[in-house]
Amino acid sequence: MSTIRAITVYCGSSSGADPAFVAAARDLGRILGESRVRLVYGGGAVGLMGALANSVLDHGGEVTGVIPEFLMSTERRLSRAQEVIVTRDMHERKRVLFERADAFVALPGGIGTLEETIEQMTWKQLGRHKKPIAMVNTNGFWNPLFELFDHMRQLKFIHSVATFEYHVLEGVDEVLPTLRRALTRVTEAEKEGIPAAIERM
Repeated sequence: MSTIRAITVYCGSSSGADPAFVAAARDLGRILGESRVRLVYGGGAVGLMGALANSVLDHGGEVTGVIPEFLMSTERRLSRAQEVIVTRDMHERKRVLFERADAFVALPGGIGTLEETIEQMTWKQLGRHKKPIAMVNTNGFWNPLFELFDHMRQLKFIHSVATFEYHVLEGVDEVLPTLRRALTRVTEAEKEGIPAAIERM
């Protein structure tokens, strides 16, 4: 149950203001490449997306980029990726990013990164999947979001920690060990009755 074959990573199409963000993306790419864990991501060639994917490829790994058709002319697509999936719209893109992953990782990013990460948390809370979610908190990037979560808990809008589980990691070297431990805790009995894929996004 601890096999991680592919990870979907959500991250910015920009590099951000802190050089540590790009460094973390490159380090995660190296780890995935050397570990032969496939990267599944949004398909971009610039920003944290590009740093991450190019690092995977530079270290012998495999990359699947998933990009909607309407962004093909406006976003720089990573041509080096072994697999590029062009979807009809954002909903199909998110479905593919879900279906191809054994786990999810969020690096720093903008509204899109936040939205996609929160959606996976929502579907997990609703029992639609039990794939682990890790958030890499480089230089405290996600701290304001965690404060909001605490605020929601205090006001009784988040009730069950068990169904709202995510892993906060300070460094990318913790990603694979944490996700593997999380998968090990998921038993076959717990998986019974869980759909193989999200039916509606």
